[in-house]
Amino acid sequence: MKRYKSALKRLFFAILCVFAVCAMILPDEAASDSPRINIVQVQDTINPGVEDFIRYAINGAQDEGAECLIILLDTPGGLMTSMRGIAQAILNADVPIIVYVYPSGAQAASAGVFVTAAADIAAMAPGTNIGAAHPVMGGSGGDVPSTMNEKVLNDMLAFARSIAAQRGRNAEWLEDSIRRSVSITAEEAYKENVIDLVADDIPALLKKLDGWTLQKKGQSIVLKTQGIEQHTVSPGWQHKVLRTISNPNVAYILLMIGLAGLYFELSQPGAIFPGVVGGISLILALYALQTLPVNYAGFLIILLAIIFFIVEIKVSSHGMLSVAGVLCLVLGSLMLFRFPDNTTALAMSVFIPTVLTISAFFVTVAGLAFRAQIRKPQTGAEAMEGLIGEVQQDLRPEGKVFVNGELWNAQADEEILTGERVQVVSMHNLKLKVKKISGR
Repeated sequence: MKRYKSALKRLFFAILCVFAVCAMILPDEAASDSPRINIVQVQDTINPGVEDFIRYAINGAQDEGAECLIILLDTPGGLMTSMRGIAQAILNADVPIIVYVYPSGAQAASAGVFVTAAADIAAMAPGTNIGAAHPVMGGSGGDVPSTMNEKVLNDMLAFARSIAAQRGRNAEWLEDSIRRSVSITAEEAYKENVIDLVADDIPALLKKLDGWTLQKKGQSIVLKTQGIEQHTVSPGWQHKVLRTISNPNVAYILLMIGLAGLYFELSQPGAIFPGVVGGISLILALYALQTLPVNYAGFLIILLAIIFFIVEIKVSSHGMLSVAGVLCLVLGSLMLFRFPDNTTALAMSVFIPTVLTISAFFVTVAGLAFRAQIRKPQTGAEAMEGLIGEVQQDLRPEGKVFVNGELWNAQADEEILTGERVQVVSMHNLKLKVKKISGR
């Protein structure tokens, strides 16, 4: 044991040494000797994964001393909370941020309007559009309920006015985009003072930006974008994972798989694999849910459904608990992502098959577990009760009987002769107590 512990200590020390050496020899990428322009591309909904990636790109551009950060934007919109986080990061960045709606055919809709308006320099390519920022309900795409409409609308209008005042943009048009969902082309946006310039492509954009003067935190900055190295910032695996599981459809499927796996493990202990898969899926789902605007009443109703299915295993309710579980599962799923600022709704094409499949799984497992509990035991003393055998040695009152392919010591309350058929009443200390079968 001492030798084993000593080997572990040496291994641990070796690992620490490896980490220390790596920390010393790895190149420091925090700063760049030559000026550079960092470029990131966002072709996705505005979600927590995108917010995390943009914050990462802004911090990297600041640490590397980049001339500016260009965000190539193409988005249909997304979460209000993520949009606010991105806008806040852009407004407070030390490095100049250029949001460029690109390529032709791209859009900066809904939450994308605020991201574009928050930029130090807002640009669009010909053939793109911007607008339609009215808040909608994620579940159906309709207007926010009247009880929430005034609060949400006024909050977004105030946010738009504050951005417009700070960036010198057309506050009136931004308000119209929110109130009346108006949308305009790149050329119209330039005329309306919504954006600062229109550029055909990235080289044309860089040419127009060269020598551009802007104010950043009380300082005047002159951009130098010609003949400078361009560096495309790609999302790391952690950003890709977060962006994937931040999709409500993926988060919902992970939640269902996690609950199903753990439920199967609880009802059929020892399976291991379903429990492992369920545990990993549930952890990923919970991580995703903490980044999404989740209605926790819906989450609790889904947990109540699982409780009903578990109780169904222990209690004979003639299927009533299973019906209640399916009903709670449907209601909880419908409520899970019903937030006013959630435009990335749970798709019906995902919701319906998932609910049907998971409900059938829960009901089937509950039925199998319940039948296994009420089924007569196949081994042990209880399994012997009721079996029919034949006396091999007279019972006076003890003798031997042949039951289930084996010869057993047995006793009876009456004399039973060899060849008579008997039925097992009980078993104690490997001795059977039998009775004569009447009618023979």
